[in-house]
Amino acid sequence: MKKLFGTDGIRGQANHYPITAELALLVGKATAQVFGRDAVPGTRLRAVLGKDTRSSGYMLESALTSGLLSMGMDVLAVGPMPTPAVAHLTKSMGAACGIMITASHNPASDNGIKIFASDGFKLPDETELKIEQQILGGELNSEHITPELIGKTTRIDDARGRYIEFAKSSIRNMSLKGMKIVLDCANGAAYSIAPLIFRELGAEVIECGVQPDGLNINRECGALYPQNMGRLVREHGADLGIALDGDADRVIFCDEHGEEVNGDRIIGMVALDYRQSRRLNADTVVVTSMSNLGLHRAMREAGIKVEVTDVGDRYVIERMRGGNFNLGGEQSGHIIFMDYATTGDGILSALHVLQLLKRRNRRLSELASFMTVFPQELRSVKVGRKAPIAELPGLSELIARGEAALGESGRIIVRYSGTENKMRVLVESESAELVREWSDKLCAQAAKELA
Repeated sequence: MKKLFGTDGIRGQANHYPITAELALLVGKATAQVFGRDAVPGTRLRAVLGKDTRSSGYMLESALTSGLLSMGMDVLAVGPMPTPAVAHLTKSMGAACGIMITASHNPASDNGIKIFASDGFKLPDETELKIEQQILGGELNSEHITPELIGKTTRIDDARGRYIEFAKSSIRNMSLKGMKIVLDCANGAAYSIAPLIFRELGAEVIECGVQPDGLNINRECGALYPQNMGRLVREHGADLGIALDGDADRVIFCDEHGEEVNGDRIIGMVALDYRQSRRLNADTVVVTSMSNLGLHRAMREAGIKVEVTDVGDRYVIERMRGGNFNLGGEQSGHIIFMDYATTGDGILSALHVLQLLKRRNRRLSELASFMTVFPQELRSVKVGRKAPIAELPGLSELIARGEAALGESGRIIVRYSGTENKMRVLVESESAELVREWSDKLCAQAAKELA
């Protein structure tokens, strides 16, 4: 069982185990050693290394670089860059792996390390386990790397331009002239690159969240605070709003009225368009267990099958690859266009939504109205421990009672966050009153047993 890697890399509070300079050095060494095993003798392997805008990124970048170089791996440093850009560059530049320093939507006090394989996809569990075993096993001696074999670091000055051209080409450089958009970059990795992309395609951009100071990433801005872009859309009379998270692998929209449009609605409206144009592989979309039941009903009525995975975009991607599906994602805004990208990509998703609006000459509110949303409440409860839910008698009994009360038209999902010390409690039903009642009860019981 993995001890360091969670559902999305290694993550925690910066300068506290496991997000320390000492461990990052070992991660660099172990990553180089694991990927070096399959290298052709005499060749030098390369790693693409990017980061978001957290001040702790400097510390981790230096430590990771030192570890990689000491084991003979060259480093292609790209600086602040969206996570999906690092994944794309890893594949396009022929690197052995890619490493992104980010804690995604978490506060600035946290940080993390995500690793991509040479194909741009996140590492499978077995590779993460191999890296962990090297780190925890204490066998990372680099003395066999003689001075002439020590790696070198190269700053890739055109990395931003490479990703910009890739993103624009995914919609064939369609002109966005005449569109006015609000763009909230969460003071994160896309603060510089995202406004450039939309402006180069001709859109009028009202930007916010583009002044990172190392400590303000995700702070009351970005995808976690869609009310900000909603307000600006109304103030400026914009066509829509786009809010990215700290590493820009997810996106939340709002329509021309400033009303939020989440990942469920985006996946559904794109799926309907794809099916109409016969581009939806196997007439199937892949979502997680958190997607609204209203999406399931709308897809079923349109003749589109819905595959369901555990929460986490890595599980969505695994199912998509296994079934050769080309569209999937999460309600939270991780949307995977597998024909173009190997991971959730907020900028690319936004471009494809804008392309759809232009091509169909419709407003976002019109296209997003295909589904009736079931009342749903998702709450987070801070926990002091993560005991198996089956071992919590009070909570287990309450879940069973709640499921019986909601019946077949509702559901309860209780799970632990894979990246934070929190329990997620989702209650959904056609009755908003029942949703509130059982959400209150479950959260109170969870807090009582896990304080």
